[in-house]
Amino acid sequence: MANNYYRDEDFIKKFGLRLKEIRKSKKVSQEELAFRCGFELSQIGRIERGTINTSISHVAKIAKALEVPAEELFRFS
Repeated sequence: MANNYYRDEDFIKKFGLRLKEIRKSKKVSQEELAFRCGFELSQIGRIERGTINTSISHVAKIAKALEVPAEELFRFS
């Protein structure tokens, strides 16, 4: 049986960098964002570094915590 799992490393890294950029522009620490989202601190770091492929539900939670539309997190080239 073939593995049909698709993972776009470049996209995941760009998403993480965009998240970090927005978080810093809002002057929110990783700790504070993790608290607001109910995530482990290490999870925010892994998302920002692009080492994990986070779920769309987590993206929605992060956007709400940062008070930005979810699509703002995907505004990168």
